[in-house]
Amino acid sequence: MLEVTLLGCGGSMPIPNRYLSATLLQYKGRKILIDCGEGTQVSMKAINTGFKTLDLICITHLHGDHINGLPGLLATLGNSGRKDPVFIMGPVGTKALFGAFQILVPHLPFDIQILEKGFKSNELTPLNLTNEIQVSILDLDHSAPCIGYRFEVKRRPKFDVEKAIANQVPKFLWSSLQKTSEVVFEDKIYNQEMVLGESRRGILVSLITDTRPIPEIIPFINQSDLFICEGTYGSDDNLKKAMANKHMTFSEAATLAKAGQVKALLLTHFGVALKEPEAYAEVARRIFTETKIGQDQLKIELKFAE
Repeated sequence: MLEVTLLGCGGSMPIPNRYLSATLLQYKGRKILIDCGEGTQVSMKAINTGFKTLDLICITHLHGDHINGLPGLLATLGNSGRKDPVFIMGPVGTKALFGAFQILVPHLPFDIQILEKGFKSNELTPLNLTNEIQVSILDLDHSAPCIGYRFEVKRRPKFDVEKAIANQVPKFLWSSLQKTSEVVFEDKIYNQEMVLGESRRGILVSLITDTRPIPEIIPFINQSDLFICEGTYGSDDNLKKAMANKHMTFSEAATLAKAGQVKALLLTHFGVALKEPEAYAEVARRIFTETKIGQDQLKIELKFAE
């Protein structure tokens, strides 16, 4: 099961009862954080997630409402007893950003490994979740370099007893081959393909924020179990503002969700003027029925399909 929690769903500046952009993914006791606006730590503390098992921080872009909570969070990670490296990935400029943040947090008991846009998947090898969660990125259209994220939780194929017997795999190796790619016994190599059945669909979560609705988003989010998308403006009356500021309206986000054939849309990143996002819910739902309006500390649990 994958838990997705909106820690903050505001844009621009925090307001009472709404912190700034941050989304937490939790899987098998490990954590991935997407963006780290003001209030991220407070929200994590409120829902008692803990900090020590945060392995990866994904930054969409370097505007303050998405990163200003980062120095404090890193300090808290250090105080929590974290020793293992922490990965931070983001657009070009992320390394320079952390260089500036080191003035505020000069002594951390763990290494920071930064991956700017253009990183290779094998650079994530030391990451605890690497073998089970695949991270993909997409260039977006904002006023600063910005990237969207897609997280695919892989699912191991079901064990096939008949296949294992047909391939004459010794029974005492069955358990090992469900965990490792191959086992050598008596000079013979036994691999997973000899005991596993057809592949099974995993869990797919995509997150797109601070952008105009460019066509490339549609295949990127295709078939997502959950599509988290910015909804800076609720009303279509604000379309000109959305275009000028490189953001989206509720209806534009819903149109992407429909075109991408996602299972559910979760709107977030509400502008300061959008005090009651729920009042505009029908603007999105008349286009895409399965629309949820985000709020701080909203948790969604995603399970593997049977």
